[in-house]
Amino acid sequence: MPPVNTDFMPQDGSNDWRDAAHSTGTSIMASEFDGGVVIGADSRTTTGAYIANRVSDKLTRVTDHIYCCRSGSAADTEAIADIVGYHLNFHGMELGEEPSVEVGAAIFKELCYNYRDSLMAGILVAGWDKKKGGQIYSIPIGGMCVRQEVSIGGSGSSYVYGYMDANYKPKMSKEDCVKFVTNTLALAMSRDGSSGGVIRLGIITEEGIERRVVLGNELPKFYEG
Repeated sequence: MPPVNTDFMPQDGSNDWRDAAHSTGTSIMASEFDGGVVIGADSRTTTGAYIANRVSDKLTRVTDHIYCCRSGSAADTEAIADIVGYHLNFHGMELGEEPSVEVGAAIFKELCYNYRDSLMAGILVAGWDKKKGGQIYSIPIGGMCVRQEVSIGGSGSSYVYGYMDANYKPKMSKEDCVKFVTNTLALAMSRDGSSGGVIRLGIITEEGIERRVVLGNELPKFYEG
């Protein structure tokens, strides 16, 4: 049996890839259109420098009409989403109707701000309600909360701010918005080593959510030098 090449392994005896926390690395995005919101994310989860999961789902249900896009620590963001869903379930029972997207975002913001020293969580809260229609709230690491018509996050976002600014149009049609989100995420994934896999999409309207997946061999192609 040939000897194992240990040149790439840590020389201090630690197993960095075993001990490292799961991180969603990530390119996430949400965009309003005329009638709702399109959310999207890549599917790569990393553990240190290793890809732990290439088909993970970073679009997490909070209520039937509120979803969040998760970036940062997978464990932190999943725990926060579970807690917010728990609170909103009780809030909805007290109201007798589904809670608003703004209320959901406020609870996310409170948790992310109060525990900002312990959590690594960048979240986009998106959804639809009968009062304000489709809405997006960006909650970056630290717990700030701001409503935006279009927002991106995660390590891949820095590559595509210019593309997003140049191509976003208010009150797009649903399919135009889906294409816009898909193209933006594909560009981010092509440049960011922590993003990859497939693109998962969610289209949130009054009827609920429609889920789509763009497989790796179906991703839009751009110039690759």
